[in-house]
Amino acid sequence: MARYALLILPSHNRVYGESSVRLTRAELAVFSERALQGAVTDIGETRIGGLPYVTFETPGPLDGDDVALLSNLSSVYALFAVEGELLRPQDMRPLDRLSSDLVTILKYAGKTNEHFTKLLLNVTVLASDFPLGGKLSVFDPMCGRGTTLNQALMYGYDAYGIDVDGKDVEAYTGFIKTWLRNKRLKHTAETVPVRRERALVGRRLNVEFALSKEAYKAGDTQHVSVVNADTLRGREFFKPRSFDVIVTDAPYGVQHGSHGGRAGKGLSRSPLELIAKAVPVWAELLRPGGALGVSWNTYGGGRDELAAILASAGLEVADLPDFEHWVDQAIVRDLMVARKP
Repeated sequence: MARYALLILPSHNRVYGESSVRLTRAELAVFSERALQGAVTDIGETRIGGLPYVTFETPGPLDGDDVALLSNLSSVYALFAVEGELLRPQDMRPLDRLSSDLVTILKYAGKTNEHFTKLLLNVTVLASDFPLGGKLSVFDPMCGRGTTLNQALMYGYDAYGIDVDGKDVEAYTGFIKTWLRNKRLKHTAETVPVRRERALVGRRLNVEFALSKEAYKAGDTQHVSVVNADTLRGREFFKPRSFDVIVTDAPYGVQHGSHGGRAGKGLSRSPLELIAKAVPVWAELLRPGGALGVSWNTYGGGRDELAAILASAGLEVADLPDFEHWVDQAIVRDLMVARKP
């Protein structure tokens, strides 16, 4: 047997940091079941030199591909092989192809912790038929200021989003354009009106960029497209079966409110009311073999209720470890993933 220790990345969010070890254990179990070549056993936690680690065993030494996969765990800082009382560092090779400030630089009230966003994306992709390291198309149907979109870009994916809040879409538009200019990445970016029967139904940001001029000329590019419109109208802007995975952090209700309440007016205090209306639309946009991952405030509805909503849209709910964790006195967050047959 070979033994390993994952050093947990410190979180600027103290509350999330207190949950990160347990969440990493659950995330590692998903990687073991759905991605790694060898099974991971005896997952535990310990402190070495006063720092938190997640430990585990494998039948034999991890090969380079498995180490590369584990390099993408959402809260991992370093991976060590345990050799007696010594720790031998493993060569980490994460998928990240862009500067980390793409996901860390933006700070604003209500922002989803970027570690959790990465966890949700990881677990959703692993529940799909598509590899974590593939060239995937990711859609966030309530994208806000783009935390999920930016994490998708980090992995080399194409990122698409829709949000009803014009100020959020405007803020993301300004951020991504400025970031691309500051990084001197070859790109094009434009915001265009979207019309149906001559009526303005929304505005759309379209971005194409590459890591170099040579890559841009060769067509090795990534795409970002964000629409300012109601998520319930997603079919008006995106074709059916367009996306490999759909990932979203639902509005938390009490703190943030969610558009699409009763009769489509005002704010709904239950995020599941909005999700129930939106999931049939989202499911149409998902490719067969794709997966939908959603996180939500459990005070706004339970797991059984959300599972029934997903199943009613023809999706198969994945059997996952426990990811529920406390955010604040009004929010206990959990996640659920379902695959489209």
